[in-house]
Amino acid sequence: MEPFREQTVTDYSRATRELKGWLENATTSDLQRKSNGTRWTNEELLFHMVFGYMIVRTLLPLVRVVSSLPPSWRRAFAAGLDMATGPFDVVNYWGSRAAAMVYNRHRMSRKLEKTVTALTRRLQHESPASLAMSMPFPTRWDPFFTADMALSDIYSYATLHFDFHAKQLSLGLSGPE
Repeated sequence: MEPFREQTVTDYSRATRELKGWLENATTSDLQRKSNGTRWTNEELLFHMVFGYMIVRTLLPLVRVVSSLPPSWRRAFAAGLDMATGPFDVVNYWGSRAAAMVYNRHRMSRKLEKTVTALTRRLQHESPASLAMSMPFPTRWDPFFTADMALSDIYSYATLHFDFHAKQLSLGLSGPE
């Protein structure tokens, strides 16, 4: 396996272990406590971290479609999404709060495992050419979105997002090493 794929799969496995460890060791009061620097509780933030992997599954086909458009259309698409940052932020916040009720502490670990398994399987079948396909992204939506992102960047995004938010947890626990 080439280094990019190997590192990506290793990162996915680590995130899965960390989430499982936090969920197994956190008390109900730990999970209901507000996180650091967000309006979410720890449980809601943990789901939002899982959601980062779920959204990658949606972004992969989107990049394939948008990358086939003329460059001016690609840029216009990203600019339009950037203009919708306000509504996106509202949906992102409330969506994670609501979804954490469904994918709660009892279900989110399994959801991450299934999502990571699907992403890993898909990654193994990507060609170098497909991993290089790219499109402009709405840079105001997320600190890890850049002006142009290749499929390889999208695969890596989920763990960058996960690790960033892991620092905002106020569980008082550390994930498994």
